[in-house]
Amino acid sequence: MALATLGGQPVLILKEGTQRTRGEEARRLNIMAARAVAEAIRTTLGPKGMDKMIVDTLGDITISNDGATILDEMEVRHPAAKMMVDLAKAQDHEVGDGTTTTVVIAGALLAEADRLLRKDVHPMVIVNGFKRGVEEAKRVLDEISEKIDVKNDEILVRAAETAMRSKAIAGERRYLAEIAVKAVKRVAEERDGKYFIDIDRVKILKKQGKSLRETEYVEGIVIDKEVVHSGMPKRIKEAKIALLGCPLEIEKTEFSAEVRITDPEQMMRFIEEETNILKDMVDKIRSVGANVVFCQKGIDEIAQHFLAKYGILAVRRISSKDMEKLAKATGGRIVTSLEDLKPESLGYAELVEERKIGEDKMVYVEGCKDPRAVTVVLRGGAELLVEEAERGFHDALCVAKTLLEDPRIVYGGGAVEMKVATAVREYAAKMGGKERLAVEAFADAIESIPSALAQNAGMDPVETILDLRAKHEKEGGWWGVNVLESKISDMKELNVIEPTKVKLNAIVAAAETAQTIIRIDDVIAAKPFEKEEKKEGKEEEEKPESEFSSEF
Repeated sequence: MALATLGGQPVLILKEGTQRTRGEEARRLNIMAARAVAEAIRTTLGPKGMDKMIVDTLGDITISNDGATILDEMEVRHPAAKMMVDLAKAQDHEVGDGTTTTVVIAGALLAEADRLLRKDVHPMVIVNGFKRGVEEAKRVLDEISEKIDVKNDEILVRAAETAMRSKAIAGERRYLAEIAVKAVKRVAEERDGKYFIDIDRVKILKKQGKSLRETEYVEGIVIDKEVVHSGMPKRIKEAKIALLGCPLEIEKTEFSAEVRITDPEQMMRFIEEETNILKDMVDKIRSVGANVVFCQKGIDEIAQHFLAKYGILAVRRISSKDMEKLAKATGGRIVTSLEDLKPESLGYAELVEERKIGEDKMVYVEGCKDPRAVTVVLRGGAELLVEEAERGFHDALCVAKTLLEDPRIVYGGGAVEMKVATAVREYAAKMGGKERLAVEAFADAIESIPSALAQNAGMDPVETILDLRAKHEKEGGWWGVNVLESKISDMKELNVIEPTKVKLNAIVAAAETAQTIIRIDDVIAAKPFEKEEKKEGKEEEEKPESEFSSEF
């Protein structure tokens, strides 16, 4: 409980049990916690990076080297460490790649800040220096970026390959990168010369079995459901598809009612009336020309019978997201009432077919005229591999999307970071005062990426950085860490392509998070709610015992 004094008398300010840490100690603890998170995932960076195994409280296992996934699965408690988790999530949400890079840079910036703070450099001087470093980094990235032709699929594929180079699926990265680019281009919408892409229109369906090479790309939608009735056709060509947001069932009344039946004929008429209502529903579907029905809700068994009788294929209980994708892919309109169902509401596909994959049956909707939603059926031998394949493929999709929206590239392997660091260091040399130290520290922190790549590849990080600095100062070019051959090489020749937006967002977001943590000089932590509950529960248990004993 924190106290203040007024005329020598203590004044209670905070609730009892509240912990408060101030000044240098608060800042040091925050920096330490955030750096611990960065160090935990630093070893996952690059093609030679290691994987992390996370076991949750239920015993479920996740094996990944994706920064956002690792941090999301970790049960982080410290508030400064949670800021690093939020940083990775923000990077993943914004550009879909570069999450590990962002956190590693943020950790390096905080390490440099800690070094300067120990030399009595004021926190605001460090913050201002980092801000100036960010502005210079933005200028350099704009200057060195290369504009690409988005119609050139090869460049997009190489960029998508780079995103998967460090993943467990690296062996099939070329094949998967081609699928990713094809999928993103199919769902892209061009408006006024610019591309707008909703990545959620690419449905990723994971199925264990077979190999990664047998991953399927479907220009349409695959529904992880089976046809509802065994008597229905399993294959329909030139499908006219009704998308129903309403049930093909007799809805129950909202109020309670009692129907008294005294005669068996009344029961028969009651059942017959229900049957007629359901038959009218099916007749309505048939009358508009539909031969395939996708229903978001339930389909009564009697309705199933009539649908099967008329040769109509039906699938029920489809998720709202899949219904939206079906509408985009087939050009149909989701109707919430059968009265609104008209021939122009129907979607179209060349083929709707139920197929068996492993032990599961799924319905393929293929051959749509202009599909604005597609499906990728990811395969893999083990469940953990399929999960990691999804994460790697998602990164590839996001890279292709980012390049279509902002068609500028730089070259990876630490080459772009070395160029930025070199330029920022030259910029700092023209400055004076303590702020110059902060700008130089910013440049050193940016070099943490090639340093981590070299360390993870078994190279000497200090020697590698010195060699890279010499190359960039004397020759320029795109020299970076060739982790596969454990030497420095020209990344442009190796086609290690990365979107400018990914690098720009990583540097800016990392700097902003580091600045926020540096500015904190007071941490006021309330008493954990769980402990209060336990204490109250304990008091309630003890009270009856004392009363009981006093009676005796």
